[in-house]
Amino acid sequence: MVHDAIPSGIDLSRAYFEQVVRPLLATHAAGLEYAAARLGSGSDVLGFDDEQSRDHDWGLRLTLLVEGGRAGEIDAVLHRELPETWQGHPTRFPTTWDPVVRQRVETASAADFALSRLGADPTVGLDVRDWLSLTGQAILEVTAGPVFHDGPGALTTIREGLDWYPRDVWLYALAADWSRLGQEFPDVGRAGLRGDEDGSAVIAARHVRTMLHLAHLLHRRWPPYGKWLARSAARLPGGGALRIALHEVLRARDWRSRQSALADAAELLAAVQGEQGLPTLDPATESFFERPHIGVRALPELLLAQIQDPTVQELPAGVGTAEQISDSVSVLVDARARRRLVGG
Repeated sequence: MVHDAIPSGIDLSRAYFEQVVRPLLATHAAGLEYAAARLGSGSDVLGFDDEQSRDHDWGLRLTLLVEGGRAGEIDAVLHRELPETWQGHPTRFPTTWDPVVRQRVETASAADFALSRLGADPTVGLDVRDWLSLTGQAILEVTAGPVFHDGPGALTTIREGLDWYPRDVWLYALAADWSRLGQEFPDVGRAGLRGDEDGSAVIAARHVRTMLHLAHLLHRRWPPYGKWLARSAARLPGGGALRIALHEVLRARDWRSRQSALADAAELLAAVQGEQGLPTLDPATESFFERPHIGVRALPELLLAQIQDPTVQELPAGVGTAEQISDSVSVLVDARARRRLVGG
């Protein structure tokens, strides 16, 4: 099947709204105050969709946010009035999370939509445990996609409130990533020195993922889930240099080259930390006792010392947010499980 003429998911959603959904609302719900956007799940929300993306959950999708308890009414209007197809695409289709064939304009209030993605209601304020329980992917499903129209302004207000962590929670999360690196940084060399190059490579790969996450935190960008983490990091300021260093880590065939490349990446990240106006160390790495290994210096302690909020000060050092504690998909997509991880 040839798909070359098919636009991106975002372009398709925008055109679907402008040419089909908006005229229907003007006719059947005149005066309705609403927001229209492409939010939620899907690689197209992040702008990463390609031809392969079109084999599931891709198509005429839209998020329509309606206040005043009218979401059910508008859903019924769309169910009744939408054409069966538009520009060769079905308006009704099943998805991986819902096998029912139905129209895919998700209709809810702005607060209810955000709650469904975050597991917390940002319209009533988020406390420290709420912030710790959130994943970057969950927040991106509310904030990353384009907004085509926001009459009431409720969606814009929610997105502005999710711009970034409160400063002290940010410092705590940064310290947790540096702590995670420091805990096993010398083990890349330790395993290699014992002749276990495979073990050294596995540990180094864990560090690469942590560094990609840390790079997002340093640049105040929400990290997506694992499939898109490296691609998203490449878009960060200076992401090219970090990408080269991390490629060297993954390509290395001996532990000395591997730990040297990791140290280079750590120095790049520590420099970014200083550029962000945060305390840092130069160099960020050091020899590990008298061994031919490399460790991370006291970067976590520097960051934790800057925290002023007593609630954040009382958090266990080095543990971090839900997505730093666990990389289990089953946990990270479950808001209640995430809350349990952070003691909520």
